[in-house]
Amino acid sequence: MVNGIRHGDIRHAVVTGASSGIGEATARRLAAAGFHVVVAARRTDRVERLAEAIGGTPVTLDVTDQASVDALAAAVNTCHVLVNNAGLAIGTDPVERGDPTDWQRMYEVNVLGVLRMTRALLPTLEASAAASGGVGHVVIVGSTAGRITYEGGGGYAAAKHAVVALRETLRLELVGRPVRVTEIAPGMVATAEFSLNRFGGDAGRAAAVYAGVPDPLTADDVADCIDWVVSRPPHVNVDLLEVRPLAQAAQHRVHRV
Repeated sequence: MVNGIRHGDIRHAVVTGASSGIGEATARRLAAAGFHVVVAARRTDRVERLAEAIGGTPVTLDVTDQASVDALAAAVNTCHVLVNNAGLAIGTDPVERGDPTDWQRMYEVNVLGVLRMTRALLPTLEASAAASGGVGHVVIVGSTAGRITYEGGGGYAAAKHAVVALRETLRLELVGRPVRVTEIAPGMVATAEFSLNRFGGDAGRAAAVYAGVPDPLTADDVADCIDWVVSRPPHVNVDLLEVRPLAQAAQHRVHRV
């Protein structure tokens, strides 16, 4: 044990936003695949319960707080995979009534959170790759909103478009170094909290997003994609994996029954 993080031949992963939804499912999936997972999120009680369940390490983390990110990085001496999952959407106001505070919050979490975490752990990813003779891997959970805009989604789409630019730039800048970069871009994913948070706790409006949609994606579907990309041979880099439910052909083309 070093600073509470186990070392050895086992692969190590850090998953942000791991207290629920895609982050929790990813932590469980990677642990089942043999990773020791640092389970990181703001809600300490949840990450502690999850870490105990999967044999991981809990870390209380706020990706918008540099000191919090630095504390995590100082505690992690080995990391082969960083999953930048922490993210959120707030509101559905049109641009003409957009709240700059909400837009700023989305940018802080979805974009600058990825920047802070990647900067903090990139040296560890490279060092761990060198020690194991493999590669490190930065995985970013983006969104189809990073490619297609829609009414009422200006702030979220703007942030996720910025994530695309960050990922593409990072990929270019790391060529020749032993670190892979992948974006997972899901479409409609039905999780317990994402839409509820977006609609300010209005359960009716949150449920309406998925009303009549046969089999939207689940958090475990996205976790499965993450597990797949990190398990490719070291010379294979999946730059982008865009995934939607069968019922969703595009942002505005959704089959409902």
